[in-house]
Amino acid sequence: MNILQSPREIQQTADALRREGKRIGLVPTMGYLHEGHASLIRIARAKSDIVITTIFVNPMQFAPGEDFSRYPRDLERDKKIAKSAGTDILFTPTSDDIYPRDFNSQVYVDNLSTLLEGKFRPMHFRGVTTIVAKLFHLTKPSLAVFGQKDIQQAVIIRKMVKDLDFGIEIIIGPTVREPDGLAMSSRNVYLTESERKQSTVLHRSLRQAETDIHAGERNAGTITGKMIEMISAQPSARIDYVSVSDPVNLQDVATLRSSSEVIVSLAVRFGSTRLIDNIIVPVP
Repeated sequence: MNILQSPREIQQTADALRREGKRIGLVPTMGYLHEGHASLIRIARAKSDIVITTIFVNPMQFAPGEDFSRYPRDLERDKKIAKSAGTDILFTPTSDDIYPRDFNSQVYVDNLSTLLEGKFRPMHFRGVTTIVAKLFHLTKPSLAVFGQKDIQQAVIIRKMVKDLDFGIEIIIGPTVREPDGLAMSSRNVYLTESERKQSTVLHRSLRQAETDIHAGERNAGTITGKMIEMISAQPSARIDYVSVSDPVNLQDVATLRSSSEVIVSLAVRFGSTRLIDNIIVPVP
């Protein structure tokens, strides 16, 4: 596995690979890798000649007071996981590498970025789309793999790729979960023992929604109301949102239509730790 830090190096390397006819798969991450990230790398490995994994904790997507400074980092561990999963090139730039002093450009996808997560983190997706657009420019991949756990991010990036004619296939890999159902996340390490036990309610509530939909429930308010009741029973839980939304435009769905799909998603705080999760449910 080759490790590069300079944007110029990765750009030159990617250009050379493209000239050789290589199909490049990109997996952007913020590091502190776990099995969820490894699963995305393996997807890219199966569909590409060369896999580039990036590790960059992007300051632009953190608002003041969020956890940028304490976001978990362990580059040596990340190197081992990335290599084992099939990474050929690991790109590990610094903030100064990505955002030089005179950097003053941003990429923003309107509308989609103001919903769900965007209501609570209004600057977040501007930072996400800016860094992803820059990584696409530097690595020129044929495909890029993102995780379903961050489904809104994936939908927004897919829209950006379409609107700006990047010509990149966006693949959404399934959420990888702990044995008790909690979605794997780098932020899970923040949870206390008690909060960790309570956090399993997130997956249980999502599965309850799935059960209700498959049983014929079509009123989104009834579905989310039951989820909110379940989650609120946990003493540490503080709900930001619980939503049933359209998988393309992310707008809330009031009444579910048969032969469609919906995203059931949530964001909940346990103490100081904010967790997100979702499932995509076909409506019979």
